[in-house]
Amino acid sequence: QAPKKAKKRVEGGSNVFSMFEQTQIQEFKEAFTIMDQNRDGFIDKADLRDTFAALGRLNVKNEELEDMVKEAPGPINFTVFLTMFGEKLKGTDPEETILNAFKIFDPEGKGHIKADYIKEMLMTQADRFSQEEIKQMFAAFPPDVSGNLDYKNLCYVITHGEEKD
Repeated sequence: QAPKKAKKRVEGGSNVFSMFEQTQIQEFKEAFTIMDQNRDGFIDKADLRDTFAALGRLNVKNEELEDMVKEAPGPINFTVFLTMFGEKLKGTDPEETILNAFKIFDPEGKGHIKADYIKEMLMTQADRFSQEEIKQMFAAFPPDVSGNLDYKNLCYVITHGEEKD
């Protein structure tokens, strides 16, 4: 019989790393690394500004960046970053979590994103999509006649598995 793998768990679940699967932690680590533009192990206002710029959103107000940084109890290292996400995700359903991710690309809150823009983002950022993966995504979820991707409907389909009637 194979030995059982011991799971390290802190009593009371106070350890933020016990809140997530190993694969999720790895994904958060990749996101953190992308956002830590100057590679100093902390995310600060300059890193946030550079991250928004990389996503095509220029001229982010200083107050907006300060408000984001102020949400943290101190300097934002990876553990603080993970803790902040843990608190934000606690009690949210997957659909809301995915919607919030798409809203980053939709600062005006229109509910849709230009298909060309999301294609470019998916092919150039983080875990880059291949041309084939993009083709599959748009085949499964084609943009409307104006070339917009209705991400609210997409999130519903991702989390509920079928089209709304």
